[in-house]
Amino acid sequence: MSNIISAPLFFCFFLTFALAGLVVSVQDAEFYLINKRDFSVKLTNYGARVVSVILPDKNGKLTDVVLGYDTTMEYENDESNFGAIVGRVANRIGGAQFTLNGTLYKLIANDGNNTLHGGPKGFSKVYWKVKKHEESYITFTYHSLDGDQGFPGDVIADVTYSIKENPYKLIVKMNAKAVNKPTPVNLAQHNYWNLGGHDSGDILSEKLHIFASQITPVDSDLIPTGQILPINNTAYDFLEPRQVGPQMAKLPEGSRGGFDINYAIDGYEDVGKRKMVAEVYDERSGIGMEIKASGAAGVQFYTANHLQGVKGKGGAVYESHGALCLETQGFPDAVNHPNFPSTIVTPEHPYHHTMHITLRVHNPRSLRVLESSDSLTV
Repeated sequence: MSNIISAPLFFCFFLTFALAGLVVSVQDAEFYLINKRDFSVKLTNYGARVVSVILPDKNGKLTDVVLGYDTTMEYENDESNFGAIVGRVANRIGGAQFTLNGTLYKLIANDGNNTLHGGPKGFSKVYWKVKKHEESYITFTYHSLDGDQGFPGDVIADVTYSIKENPYKLIVKMNAKAVNKPTPVNLAQHNYWNLGGHDSGDILSEKLHIFASQITPVDSDLIPTGQILPINNTAYDFLEPRQVGPQMAKLPEGSRGGFDINYAIDGYEDVGKRKMVAEVYDERSGIGMEIKASGAAGVQFYTANHLQGVKGKGGAVYESHGALCLETQGFPDAVNHPNFPSTIVTPEHPYHHTMHITLRVHNPRSLRVLESSDSLTV
């Protein structure tokens, strides 16, 4: 019997599998650029990731302030989620399961017994389609199928990155629609920021101000206990601008080498309102950053504790505390804590989450930033 399949027969097989949803189109990771004069952001469709954010520092030197890689292949092999959109549910889901409307959904565990950032094939590990690309913005879209990583229902997600100048702004709009079933959705943008430059060493000297007076404490597996506790006069207290390093030194034992905790943004009950989230300043470069967000109750503050000898852009080697992440999000494991703000999205009520990131360069002669009541407010 011949091993050669005739063209008509092959087409029938192909059509049958396609109709069954079993044919996956092969896509390549590519780089894209959006820019406004001396401010530019490079991205890739693999994970809808930010690859670089470049602007001049206080001396006029163009400085890349996010960690990343030089090639698309490195992103495809990345385990740190550099610059990615993580989901369908960012952060951790305890026990890799949850109950919704009386049905128990078991997810794929990828962080011990838990699910992290949507599972092993979460939104950061897939190829997004480019919906539109102009000089100053780009929109990526992704269709997550019913049962993807164990989650119920189809979800169509899109993220738009756009930039402005005077001052420099990066706006990240994340939207998602539940097509046919209620489902949890919690997207987060996972930039690793180092305002001194991605290759400048650690961020321990950077000053940080977080507009949150409470955290959601976690157990030894970093799963929230369900409590929402005040942070006044603790290591987690960034209610006034403080350097990261001295606060980190106050962390209790078992903190896994640095910060990795969700803060309940002040006023988080009104999720849809745009609120101040955080300010960061690096004296080395003179670059300051302000983050505002709507559609997010919390922000995960993470100090890149796991990085160890990671080879990055331009030959840089990234080590522990080589960056900080400020990921606006819903509360972690909200699906298992009824007292947390809900992250359930329905066909009638889509998901909307926007980050407004403002970057300013401060001349050292006139610098009065992140001191006492001063701020980077737009």
